[in-house]
Amino acid sequence: MSDAGRNALGSYLSRAVEFADEHIHVMRNISTGLAVVGVVLLARSVRLVTKFTNVIEIPEKFIEKGIKLRGRVHQITENGLEVEHIPITLPFISSLQKKWQSNGHLMVRLAGLRMTDEGRTWLREQIKLSNTVWFQLLRRDNSFIDCIVRLNKGRFSSVSLNEEILREGLGRVVNIEGLHSNPKLYWRLQTRLLKAELKALKNGKGIWKEPPLLERISNHLQNSKILHDLISWVRFLRKK
Repeated sequence: MSDAGRNALGSYLSRAVEFADEHIHVMRNISTGLAVVGVVLLARSVRLVTKFTNVIEIPEKFIEKGIKLRGRVHQITENGLEVEHIPITLPFISSLQKKWQSNGHLMVRLAGLRMTDEGRTWLREQIKLSNTVWFQLLRRDNSFIDCIVRLNKGRFSSVSLNEEILREGLGRVVNIEGLHSNPKLYWRLQTRLLKAELKALKNGKGIWKEPPLLERISNHLQNSKILHDLISWVRFLRKK
């Protein structure tokens, strides 16, 4: 299917879902309620199985609700991850899915932190290309999508990469943008990130690691010498 066809289909389904969301409480009370609910579920299913190949394609409601998507990592970038979205597969429309899908990756940025160069190196060590991640949509910013990213560590466990980077002292917490309409989610995520940073600070890891004793003594002596030279220079100027 062409890009124009996919966009037209997506637009039609979006309008159908929005209409149903607004009127479903009325339709449930009439004889056609079940049929309408069926249409709604089908429309929503089609949207969930759509493969997003560009940040612009992600519906705004997905971001507002903090929907979690699954993807395959293709590259570690300066800002985060380049991810191929893996949509949900439904047997009865699997053949249609193949026609809709096209190539393209999402530029996923880890929300709530400013990563160091060491943090990017750590990511490359932790993530193997083609690893599967889950990313919770928080904000769209031009060609990027800010997310909380979780890496599968086993069949039933996963870790938040955002928190792990902070826990290792490989970044600093910054304000999570785009969650003004969802303060409960904002404070829950921001609190978890701050706890991770405090743990690194407490353990002296990464950027919070204290320099060795000899280095601290050397720095102290160097600073003392600079201060002594500065005082001497001021005294010299006063005498002139």
